[in-house]
Amino acid sequence: MRDLIRRIDAVTPAGRDRAVDALRALAVGGVVVGHWLVTALVLDSGTVRTASPLRSMPQLAPLSWVFQTLAVFFLVGGWTGARGYASARARGRTYGRWLGGRMARLSRPVAVVPVVWVLVAVVLLASGAGLETVRVLVKLVYSPLWFLLVFAALTAATPLAAKLHPLWPFAAVALVDLVRYGLGGPAWLGWINVAAGWLVPYCLGAAWGRGGLRGGATGWVLLLGGAAATAALIGWGGYPVAMVGVSGAAISNLAPPTLAAVTFGVAQCGAALLLAGPLRRVLRHPVAWAVVALVNLSAMTIFLWHQTAMIAVTALGLLADAPVPGLHTVPDSSGWVLARLAWLPAFLLALLVCVAAFGVHEHGRTVRGKRPTQELEVRRA
Repeated sequence: MRDLIRRIDAVTPAGRDRAVDALRALAVGGVVVGHWLVTALVLDSGTVRTASPLRSMPQLAPLSWVFQTLAVFFLVGGWTGARGYASARARGRTYGRWLGGRMARLSRPVAVVPVVWVLVAVVLLASGAGLETVRVLVKLVYSPLWFLLVFAALTAATPLAAKLHPLWPFAAVALVDLVRYGLGGPAWLGWINVAAGWLVPYCLGAAWGRGGLRGGATGWVLLLGGAAATAALIGWGGYPVAMVGVSGAAISNLAPPTLAAVTFGVAQCGAALLLAGPLRRVLRHPVAWAVVALVNLSAMTIFLWHQTAMIAVTALGLLADAPVPGLHTVPDSSGWVLARLAWLPAFLLALLVCVAAFGVHEHGRTVRGKRPTQELEVRRA
């Protein structure tokens, strides 16, 4: 283990901004743990359905502020996109070649997910599982993939995003919400915010990557301004407290993104800028950096397979004679929350198995005699 830690530290390029990798790792962790905590698979008369503890226990909604970290993903994506595109141009690479490389890295680990889950669905149906149960499980796995479609579109728009001021997409989101909620406009207008809403943190990340944002004053302005705006929108604007979707709720802050979700994301971006300096200091320690580096090497695999890991543990729990608390029971009490927390290590273990099985599709097959840590020599954040 010590040799691995030293090797990771040794092969890391000197100019790599380790804080950006740490922010990506934190964002991945937030999404994974958040999904594991707010998604319950309830066994109901032989059929599996999803339920959210946030619906029966709305007092837990503020916890979603900790685990809804999508804005940090897009912030880091804008940073890496802007710097990667600028570096490609400096080396004489065309936009097409640069984008093709980015899309290949993004799509390679995704391609195996539908293949595996088509086989899983067939096996489940053949073994007697109900069509509705299979539909629920497949939807649970596929639903987070919307993020990758939006991320790919924004990556393709990096040359534009690098020149676009974040206030423009922010104004578009505000206008859409004004028309939808204030003037009774059509609900479909909200889907404009899928692009405009996430373009705000992506543009902030691009500006950060170009050196246009600093962690001090700018970070505080974004954090405090975004937090104050979010509090006002929740307190007086009628927006939901939860920053994740809650089944049965009249308004979702994420599907599509609302102005409250965007202001909340702005606050997260400010916090990320403020954390960058302390993170750089912490990550000088080889052990801390090794953990972050290993998470980043499998970040896409973790994102793609974390729901499968939860489903696998839940399915194994069906071997018990009765519904298992925290796995198959209705999430309507603090007892369920405590039971679900106790299951998190099992979910993590199942996820590690998935990473071991499917991680090769993210970083490619290594040549015999070479180690995956060698990717750190060539793979940019």
